[in-house]
Amino acid sequence: MTDSARRAAVNDAAVVWSVPSEELAGRLPMSPLVIIMHGYGSHENDLISLAPLLPEGIVAASLRAPLLAPHPIENGFAWFTIGDPGNPRISGVDDAALSVLEWLDRVEAAYGTPPSIAPMGFSQGGAMAVHLLRSVPGRFVAAVNLSGFVVAGQVHGDRSMAELRPPVFWGRDVADPVITAEAVARTEEWLPEHSTLTAKLYPGIHHGVSQEEVADVSAFLGEHLFGAGAGASGADGVAAV
Repeated sequence: MTDSARRAAVNDAAVVWSVPSEELAGRLPMSPLVIIMHGYGSHENDLISLAPLLPEGIVAASLRAPLLAPHPIENGFAWFTIGDPGNPRISGVDDAALSVLEWLDRVEAAYGTPPSIAPMGFSQGGAMAVHLLRSVPGRFVAAVNLSGFVVAGQVHGDRSMAELRPPVFWGRDVADPVITAEAVARTEEWLPEHSTLTAKLYPGIHHGVSQEEVADVSAFLGEHLFGAGAGASGADGVAAV
């Protein structure tokens, strides 16, 4: 059995697109793609509601995570097993990232390659967005991590990411009751060393997303997905608010 056969795959039929499927062949080769990944126990219909608030001219694809979340979460999905909260086994996150990359390969084979691509996710999906960037930093122009974290351990693209310093947006609330202090501290240390980081705090959102944050994400994506700057790495440093 091959590795891809053992690994849970992203369900192509469950992907929710921001444009009609019959338009994908005409749109994707000319439009930046934002890959949206939901949080633990949620589904593909959740964050696609943010797509109209993102920059005009992008195409968004909201994916369903490949694993069923354990009960009592009904009809919910997970990218990887939680295990030790904030410190999942990196092999499971690697598997999930490879499943997303295989899905992206299928999309590009069917519809063409977008001029720029950025993963964006919430909570577990935020960890996934950063992990995709760590896995193949040259394939994505930026990543958006909403109330998520960086997974502990080494990924083969980490050294390249530290050299490229791709843009990463990390938004959260210091009072987030879900993401552990250890995971936050790890992320605070790791991201400035491997990315051009925009880190913003949103008091009162707890483990959620606010309109202000979505507006900031839209501006961030608009800056990095379009124009001559798409694909270019930024200078060292952190823009913290």
